[in-house]
Amino acid sequence: MVRVLGGFHEKKEKNGKNAWHIQTNVLNYRIKQAFKEYNMVISHDNGTNSGSDRSVQDRLLDAAEELFCEHGFEGTSVRDIATAAGCNIASINYYFGGKDKLYVEVWRRHLLSMRDARLAGIDNVMSQSNGKPRLEDLLGSYANTFIEPLVDESKGRRFIKLMAREMVDSHLPPNMFLEEMIIPVMIVMQRALMRICPGLTESKAQLAILSIVGQLMHTVGAKTMFEQTDNLELPKFDLTEAVNHIVKFSAAGIRACAVE
Repeated sequence: MVRVLGGFHEKKEKNGKNAWHIQTNVLNYRIKQAFKEYNMVISHDNGTNSGSDRSVQDRLLDAAEELFCEHGFEGTSVRDIATAAGCNIASINYYFGGKDKLYVEVWRRHLLSMRDARLAGIDNVMSQSNGKPRLEDLLGSYANTFIEPLVDESKGRRFIKLMAREMVDSHLPPNMFLEEMIIPVMIVMQRALMRICPGLTESKAQLAILSIVGQLMHTVGAKTMFEQTDNLELPKFDLTEAVNHIVKFSAAGIRACAVE
């Protein structure tokens, strides 16, 4: 009886050791896989080891943006992006946390660049005018910083295509446009307009900004349409003339609203 009990305890102890060894082996395997994936990210498929983390992220962002523009979010795979960027697939998860977050960062790069350019333009007019900023100067600066990134021969057209795809098949977080670009610029531009034209209320200033944005967006679309047609009867589209017209037209309307 004692031998049976002893055998039972011995078997139980042996099973416990086996279970511990299995857990240890699994843990070791996971650690090795983690280090393997880390080394894959650092070394990259193309053998480029000298680039900084920033350059790797930029390559991934550039490749992803081009592919998202051409094939859409669903039509672009992680493997496609990694191959185009000359990186390992694991690098996308390592640097961005997956395709969804990479897509967001592609957009954020554009939005922050446009936001900062518009804010800098407004600040430049308001701070370098000897305390007497002109409405036309403010509107001209805003119009140019708005238009320039959208009409750029390569980046601008690619961004418009990206925007068109996002409108049809949205994958951005709700309110990203509002929170990261539209609201910050709207607040600063509204204050600038009310300082130059004290008679403007907040609501009138907001409506004026929306009106200007609508005119500028239509101008970008018209420019693209005119450039793509072979109709010789249409006049040549002059972007500078169109922007100057928007500035003069809007300045007159804003002044009229300020005295109502």
